[in-house]
Amino acid sequence: MKKYGLILLIGLTFLSCRKDEIDLTEGPNLTDVYGEFSVINTLVASQSNVDYTSGQSVYFTAEISIISDWELKITGQSSGAEKIITGTGKVLEASSSTWNGSTTNFPMFQAEICDVALSFNGQTDTLFTTVTIDAPKTNAGFLLADFETGWVGGWTSFIQSGGNMDFNIKTDGSAPQLGSHYNMQGIVNWDWLVGLVNFNSAAYGTTTLPLSSNADNLYFNALIYGQPGLPNSRVLFQFDEDEDEGGTFNAVNEDQFGYEILIDWEGWRLISVKYSDLEGNGAGGGVHNPDKINAVNMLHLADPSSGLAISKLDYLIFTENAALNP
Repeated sequence: MKKYGLILLIGLTFLSCRKDEIDLTEGPNLTDVYGEFSVINTLVASQSNVDYTSGQSVYFTAEISIISDWELKITGQSSGAEKIITGTGKVLEASSSTWNGSTTNFPMFQAEICDVALSFNGQTDTLFTTVTIDAPKTNAGFLLADFETGWVGGWTSFIQSGGNMDFNIKTDGSAPQLGSHYNMQGIVNWDWLVGLVNFNSAAYGTTTLPLSSNADNLYFNALIYGQPGLPNSRVLFQFDEDEDEGGTFNAVNEDQFGYEILIDWEGWRLISVKYSDLEGNGAGGGVHNPDKINAVNMLHLADPSSGLAISKLDYLIFTENAALNP
C-alpha cells in the first residue's frame, strides 16, 4: 500500500507540473507576435461601390503574418472627410472593419471616391484600395437647420451694433456638412450677447416642433467650429416650451431649458446633449416636454473684455434613441 501510494503521489505531481506547462503555453504563438512581418492577402473592399441610403455598408479584408495593431483610414477625395478604424490582429474581416458611412474627422463624406489605407504599427508597409460612395449616409431625425437653402422665413434674429459684426450664412468650402454653415462674429464691449437666431416653430409650419415627448430618448446635436486663437466664444441654446400650447412662450409660467457651451477648441466638433439633461428655469414645473418646444434660440456670447469672438455652426438636428453618429 505504501508503494502504491508513493506511485500515485508521483503521478499526481507529474500531472500537476504538466498542467502548469500547458497553462504557460496558452495564448498566441510566439511566431505570431515576434515573427517576420509579411503581407499574406492584400487589402480588398467587399464591394467597389456603396449606396448608404439603401442600407448598404462596406467592409475590408486583409491578412498579415503576425499580430499587429493596425489603422484603417478612409479619406474622401473631394471632401477630405476621414473615417478611422483601428484594431489588433492578423486578419481584417467584416467584424472588425465594417464602415457604415460615418465620419471621424469632419467634413462629412459626400458622393465621392474614397482612398483607403491600411497601416501597421512599427511597419513601413501600407496597403491601399479605393471605394466609391454612390450616395452618402443620411441621418434620421428632425433637421432644425443646415443652412443649405438660405435664410428660412420664420427664423428671426437680433444682432448687436458692435464691431466686425458678421452674422451670415457662408458657402466658402469650410462647412462640415454639404456646402453652407452659419457664421457668428463680432466685438461687443458692453454686453455678453453678441447676437442670436431664433428658430421658431412657425418656420416649419407647426405650432410646436414635431418632436418626441420622451425627453430621455431625444438628443439635440450641433456641429460647432472653434476659431483658432480665439477660445472666448460661447454658444447658448435655449429651448422654449409652450406649455399651454397657446402659440407663444411666456417665461413667467412656462419652462425654458438651456445648454451653454464654451468653445475652447479649434476646428469642427460635434456637440450632443440628451434633452432630459438640460437645466431650466422651472417656471412651468420643470418637466421636460420636448414636444411642446415652439422655439430654439441660438445665442452667441462672449466676455465683453475678451475682444473679437468668432464661432461657426452647422447641422442642428434632433435625433431619437442615440446621439448623432455623423
